[in-house]
Amino acid sequence: MTDIAASVALPRLAGHLLVECLMAQGVTHAFGVPGESYLAVLDGFYQHADRIRFVTNRQEGGAAYMAEAHGKLTGRPGVCLVTRGPGATNASIGVHTAFQDSTPMLLLVGDVASDARDREAFQEVDFFRFFGPLAKRVERIDDPDRIPEYIARAFATALNGRPGPVVLILPEDMLTQTTTATPLPRVDAVQSWSDPGALRELRTLLMGAQRPLVLAGGGGWTVQAAQALQRFAEAWQLPVANAFRFQDTFDNHHPLYAGDVGLGINPALHARIQQADVLLAIGPRLGEATTGGYTLLKAPIPTQTLIHIHADPEELGRVYQARLSLCASMNAAARSLEVLAPPPTVPWVQWAADCHATYEANIDPDNGGIRWPGEIEMPRIIEVLRRHLPTDAVLTNGAGNFATWLHRFFPYHGLVKGHKTQLGPTNGAMGYGIPAGVAAALTQPQRVVFTITGDGDFLMTGQELATATQHGAKTIVLLLNNGTYGTIRMHQEREHPQRVIGSHLQNPDFCLLAQAYGYAAERVETTADFEAALLRALAASTGTVIEIPLDPEVISTRGTLSAITQKALQR
Repeated sequence: MTDIAASVALPRLAGHLLVECLMAQGVTHAFGVPGESYLAVLDGFYQHADRIRFVTNRQEGGAAYMAEAHGKLTGRPGVCLVTRGPGATNASIGVHTAFQDSTPMLLLVGDVASDARDREAFQEVDFFRFFGPLAKRVERIDDPDRIPEYIARAFATALNGRPGPVVLILPEDMLTQTTTATPLPRVDAVQSWSDPGALRELRTLLMGAQRPLVLAGGGGWTVQAAQALQRFAEAWQLPVANAFRFQDTFDNHHPLYAGDVGLGINPALHARIQQADVLLAIGPRLGEATTGGYTLLKAPIPTQTLIHIHADPEELGRVYQARLSLCASMNAAARSLEVLAPPPTVPWVQWAADCHATYEANIDPDNGGIRWPGEIEMPRIIEVLRRHLPTDAVLTNGAGNFATWLHRFFPYHGLVKGHKTQLGPTNGAMGYGIPAGVAAALTQPQRVVFTITGDGDFLMTGQELATATQHGAKTIVLLLNNGTYGTIRMHQEREHPQRVIGSHLQNPDFCLLAQAYGYAAERVETTADFEAALLRALAASTGTVIEIPLDPEVISTRGTLSAITQKALQR
């Protein structure tokens, strides 16, 4: 079939129609592990291989991460295909990530045939109950003629309001039926505009402020929205901070940037948020990580005058009772704000300058004179990245203390420059960085993709480097190897000092492992040797893993493991 939008279609397998519907929605890549329950869909990918690419993963969790990363990067739902039972449960980690990160995503699950349903058939799972708390919508397609309806609704649900994941269940026998149905047109997100009266009240609240602060982040941001936010901030001279792992929402190089608000927050920025008299939150959910366990802002009524803008009305008032709540999509909200007329002068110019100075001090590679044992100075390693990575580079990470070096010391250029540059899981899912990087390299191969990972993080999904090699993706991986689950070890020493169990790791030779997957690899043991290794990786035609052995004492950006232990013992 050459024209997927034809008014009259020849009879073909429902599995083929499903692939045509994905193409009608602009899908160019689908990630998955093949399964016998959706062979008809796989045959559809073969039929249309010149227009849509099926990326074969090594584990369904990696496939779901790749789809989630694709959704973050493009703003359109990333697509993942898995088989029933074990395949779907493996993929659930990516669905949970998409849900908490507000990322549009579509998970397609091949299921048992209709005549075997509800008998606990081979690999049968009640997906409505299993995925119900993790997804915006879970539906099953029993009629092949309705595939276009379900796919279009899935994209609309994933994109509108608070973006998120949708799960569609595909009975095996439904996919092998024939149909003459045709795909529906492409679905785009509906723009929800701010109430003009609420915007006037927002302006009044800002006019009465002395120490205002903007907190930007969450899902649904576009380049246009980020640029409108910058114009609004400049017109009003407002300092802007970014929510946890949405550090590319506002350009970190801008003189109004105040820093990132999340795990490992700069203590000086923490203080400034508490000193603020008006806090304008544009897009973030105000979840646990961004609010410091719901303490940075007092719940349910913050000390600051809170103005909360979010695309989903269910997020407004979920935890915090704002002085003013506005339900609007990010593109519409930012464009509404940029036309608010600012006063001739504002009393917080010095406050804004001080907020940025606080950020600049926090990313100083001298780090207040703190030194760690060993030959590696992580702030200097990140400084090398700042010098050599292009401004449009995609940076990815999983979960662990290793990520804090990037979060603290690397300034993101962000969406305002035309590209999303940070891919990280706000739900703290380990193993995200490697597959996210591979997805980015496959989706936008013209960009440099850099991943930072830890030894424990890498070993959860490192096999997806085989996926990268098979499909021609190039990523650069910085692997920090301290032989431990670092975050857990840190918490153990803080809560139960010198009673370590379960957090030690006996690791393989990572360089040999990376080479076995088809990557170049080298071990860097001194700060001075890192720059040359990075330049070699940038020039290489294949992906590269750069392993840096770290002493477990190098546990965080603000101190050593021994210092945490000693403080705990003195309690």
